[in-house]
Amino acid sequence: MRMLGIVLIVLGALALSYQGFSYVSRDTVVDAGPIKISADREHNVWLPPAVGGIALLSGLALLIVGRKNGAVI
Repeated sequence: MRMLGIVLIVLGALALSYQGFSYVSRDTVVDAGPIKISADREHNVWLPPAVGGIALLSGLALLIVGRKNGAVI
């Protein structure tokens, strides 16, 4: 439970600091026999700050609960 808490804290902090990510996909524009033309398109994924905050607080709650229950990794 403590390990999951740590992972949530790290992911929440990253989500709050970057607030999204982008990736590139290659799409085929023209496919006419032997002629193929493709284009790289950039897609942006926005993460609301509430998602990062919830993940961060959930991770902290898991660490506190894990400490009170005496869980050992």
